[in-house]
Amino acid sequence: MSSAAVTTGRSARSISPAKVLLVVVLAVAGFLMVVPFIWMILTSFKNLNEVNGFSWLPDRIEWRNYVDALKAAPFLTYFRNSIIVVVGQTIPVLAFCTAAGYALAQLPIRGRKGILNYFIVLLIVPFQVLIVPLFLVVRRIPLAGGNDILGNGGTGWLNTWAALIVPFVSAPLYTFLARQFFVSLPAELADAARVDGVSEIGIFFRIMAPLAAPAFVTITLFNVESAWNGFIWPLVATSSESLRPLQFGLATFAQGQGNVQWPFLMAMSALATLPMILLFVLGQRYFIAGMATSGIKG
Repeated sequence: MSSAAVTTGRSARSISPAKVLLVVVLAVAGFLMVVPFIWMILTSFKNLNEVNGFSWLPDRIEWRNYVDALKAAPFLTYFRNSIIVVVGQTIPVLAFCTAAGYALAQLPIRGRKGILNYFIVLLIVPFQVLIVPLFLVVRRIPLAGGNDILGNGGTGWLNTWAALIVPFVSAPLYTFLARQFFVSLPAELADAARVDGVSEIGIFFRIMAPLAAPAFVTITLFNVESAWNGFIWPLVATSSESLRPLQFGLATFAQGQGNVQWPFLMAMSALATLPMILLFVLGQRYFIAGMATSGIKG
């Protein structure tokens, strides 16, 4: 029997019915996940009359829906506000959470196991439970927004950029992910640097941080997605149109007399989704590596 025949026989045996079924199930699941996005794109090119009936494809592509939607509401302001919030949150998160994760993973801190358990407990607390306490804290910031030294008499940080950014400059999830990644790095690297007289700050920035690029990208993707899609907290903490982020603008867009202009809303929703898709596509290699490495380690 020739080697080609043996190879063909092995290939035929390797394609089992279970694998075929798995591929079919995954393909169907993937298609179902993409269907809403396809529907959003197609609807964004329809006219107002077409959305009242059911049809997949528009009769005529209305490219001006995107231009008219930008003119119908201050979406450029919403986009600007979301970018400010994303950048204002992500940079401190990368600095604080990765540094805290490195300390918990590599430094001989007394009680670090208890601190880690505390972070793990915080992971199960939903943000909705924290909205009211966080609102009261932001409102009672001393010497801000007309408050006195005790935090009374004014509005504190409410309706300011600080309310949208400062409460989210660190998070237990990102600290935990960073810690899990730094645990996987050889401790001998830091020990050798200490012997050479390198400070802990130098070890973190010059040795550990370059090796932790997947963790940095993973945290960045998670935080950018969370900040970009934030809705509940901006709704609670702000009242000025000049501070409203993109998701709030989408929720209140084109609702005049109870009618929603769906083509315009879908056009802006598509533009709002595009940055997240591009960000994940560009960083997916590091994201997958970061998630694979940040497993549960002791």
